[in-house]
Amino acid sequence: MDTEEVTAADTSPAASSRGFHGCAIALIAFFALIALGAHALTEFEKGLDGDGQLEQPGPSGSVSQPLGPGMTARYEDGLWVTVGHPERHDDGTYSLTVTFENGTDEELRLGEKAFADTLDVEPGESGQDYAPGHDVNWLNRHEAVSALAPPLAEDKERTVPVLLKPARKGAPITVEVTPPDAGYRETAHFQVTLG
Repeated sequence: MDTEEVTAADTSPAASSRGFHGCAIALIAFFALIALGAHALTEFEKGLDGDGQLEQPGPSGSVSQPLGPGMTARYEDGLWVTVGHPERHDDGTYSLTVTFENGTDEELRLGEKAFADTLDVEPGESGQDYAPGHDVNWLNRHEAVSALAPPLAEDKERTVPVLLKPARKGAPITVEVTPPDAGYRETAHFQVTLG
C-alpha cells in the first residue's frame, strides 16, 4: 500500500519573517526606481529649456515679478545671485552688495567686455520705462565693473559693492543682473527702495 505524504505549506514564524522582509525590500526598490525616474525626468526637462533659466520658489525674478533685497536668484546650472539690503550713509548715499555664488561646474567670466551689462541699476520700479523725479546716480560703476572682471572659480563667491546717490529718499530702483553665458541666461530683476 502506497502512502502519500501530504506536506503542508511552511507557516513557521521564520518563513513569514522572510516573506515580509522580501516584500519590504521589493517595495523600497520600487519607490527608489520611481524617485530616480522622476529626478531623471526633471533633469531632462531642465536640459530642454537651458541652464540659464531662473528656478526658484516665490517671485520669478522677472520684470513683472521682481525679487526684493536679501532674496536670491537661482539659476538651473547652480549660479546664485543675491542683492543685499541697502544701507544709508550720512552723506545721503546708499550702498548695497550683489553677491555671485558659483555652484556651476565651470569657471565663470562675469565681466568680460562683451558682457558689459552683467550688472545694471535703473531708477524706478521694475518694468517702468521712465521714472520722473527718481534719478539715481551710480557712483562706483567703474569699480563694480572692475570687481566683476576676474574669472570666478567654481564653488567660490564674489561680492560686488554698489554705491548709489538718489535724488530723494525713498526712491525705488531696479537692479538688473544678467550673468553672461555661452548660450543664454535670463536677467534677474531686483526691486529695492532706497530709504
